[in-house]
Amino acid sequence: MSPDDEREQPRVAIGTVHAVVPTRWLRILLVTVLAIVATAAVLAFVPRTYESTARLMLEAGSDDEAATSARVESQVELLTSRDLLLRVVDLQNLRSVPEFASVGFSPLSALMRLIGQGAATRNLDDVVIANLADRMSVGRERESSVVSVTVHAGDAELAASIANAVARAHVEGWAARQASEQAGATTRLNQEIESLRARVSAADAAVASYKLENGLADTPVALPPTDALSGAAAQIAEAQQRKASASSRAEVIRGLLASGKPLDGVPDIRESAMIGVLLQSKASLEAELTQKHTTLLPNHPTIKALKSQINQLNGSISEEAARIAESLEAEATVAADREQRLRQQAASDKATGDGTAQTAVNLESLEREARTQRDLLDSYLAKYADLSAANDAGSGRQDIRVISDATPALEPSSPKYLLIMGAVGFGVLALQVAAALLGRAAAPLRRDSDHDQQELAAFVAEPEVTGEGDDTDDLLERAIGQAISSAGTPRSSIESALPDLFRALDDQGIVLLVSVGEGEGVVQVVERLLEDALMAQFSAVIIDAASGITSDVAGLTDLAAGVCDYGAAVQPIDDNLAEVRWGRVPTLDRRSTRPLTMAEALADLYHLVVVDTGRAGMTSSLPLFAGLPAAVVLVANGDAD
Repeated sequence: MSPDDEREQPRVAIGTVHAVVPTRWLRILLVTVLAIVATAAVLAFVPRTYESTARLMLEAGSDDEAATSARVESQVELLTSRDLLLRVVDLQNLRSVPEFASVGFSPLSALMRLIGQGAATRNLDDVVIANLADRMSVGRERESSVVSVTVHAGDAELAASIANAVARAHVEGWAARQASEQAGATTRLNQEIESLRARVSAADAAVASYKLENGLADTPVALPPTDALSGAAAQIAEAQQRKASASSRAEVIRGLLASGKPLDGVPDIRESAMIGVLLQSKASLEAELTQKHTTLLPNHPTIKALKSQINQLNGSISEEAARIAESLEAEATVAADREQRLRQQAASDKATGDGTAQTAVNLESLEREARTQRDLLDSYLAKYADLSAANDAGSGRQDIRVISDATPALEPSSPKYLLIMGAVGFGVLALQVAAALLGRAAAPLRRDSDHDQQELAAFVAEPEVTGEGDDTDDLLERAIGQAISSAGTPRSSIESALPDLFRALDDQGIVLLVSVGEGEGVVQVVERLLEDALMAQFSAVIIDAASGITSDVAGLTDLAAGVCDYGAAVQPIDDNLAEVRWGRVPTLDRRSTRPLTMAEALADLYHLVVVDTGRAGMTSSLPLFAGLPAAVVLVANGDAD
């Protein structure tokens, strides 16, 4: 970009702001107020939205942050589930609330309906649930175990009521699920206990009946005194014990397998290493299934896969238990065979004996069976007591609870009246100021550039006088003639012409003074200009481009010679007045464009820029400022004498 193009670009400075804004403050204020009032009128028709929040806290189950985060996220998903939202819709009767029961306008849906691609009519429940989900947000508060439920609605009471209903429905549903799971486990264990009680009662009844039939009552049975009989009886008893124990354990396992009940309480099952591994795997899968049930629906592929794996493990456990039962039955068979052989041997040994030994053996067998069943019953009763104690302890404690109920909001969450009106007011104010500044900066470009170039070019050799359509030389001769003829014009005549000059400066801001004759008239014009400018609280700067008197500070000649920058050449006098002196360099470099650039820059910073270009002629510095959007004033005067 050439220097001439750069000079033609509009510029806005702080000085321009001080000059333009005060003159237009009434219009700017009026338009801003009208814009704010119009915004307030529009906002009055915008529906208000109120926001209410209820908070729930999940009890920490472990110190593991990852596990806690997973549990909180699971609760968040449950709070947004369809089942819970449908329950809230029923509790709050949202189907009768137009805000939730109506389908909102969608430009895309309308367009699709126009082209025949509209979706089928939605169910009312789907519409209400979708609107409720759109107006509800659920999230974890920072890194805590607190979950917030926020609801937006057109009515403050309704928003608070829905938020509280969602929170309480979730707490109640979660407690009901936990109670159902614990009740199911208790029921299954109770059924096992009832079955064992029946078997224990039968075993005790068999012992009592045997004693009654043999007339034993509660008297201990005495064995035959012979060593052979004693040894045979002991062996028979041992064989019977093994047979009874093996048969009983096999029967218990067979019975549990037939009824499909848990095998955990059978000692032979617990002692099996293979079943122990299978039970551990099953427990892990059941724990994972329980956890997944809190976040996934029953038909989810993950739930189905876990159930399938558990069923496979149950089958493997049943097969292994069946093998254990078979081994116990085989052991019972071996024991029975041994018993039979011992009995045959004892029969031949106790020819003189009676049936006391057999009675004792049978009684011991029955009592041992009764003890076995009673021990198994005691173990199940202990488990039932532990589970009941856990249920009683958990009945008063909940994993999740409401810690903060939602309350109706006093102020709407949207629209933000003060924020919106403030933004509109600031925007309108900024746009008006920017438009005024751009208009002021672009004003010089709207002037007739051809006329300015002719006006300034005429002063390259000689000063110009005002006139349009006449030859420049004729105008110059006419101006000089008028100056000579008015050599005796008093000071009052010069001052009387200044009002016209001030009116001509309204669109300029820069005055180029050219003198004809002595320089006293220039001094008078400068004094009057500065006096009126300062009286009007305008800022002004004087540029000495004609005196030739060197100064002890940097000035115009130093700037033109390039020995100082622009800021160093300007010397402030007070807050609203500054000057640019001749400078320390004796001569002015007339080829430099820096004086012109400085004058343009000062015009952006000061209301009035006065440049004394000296006496008209070859020595005038007027050509240095050719191209400035300035008012050129020819000053002619003579001695008062």
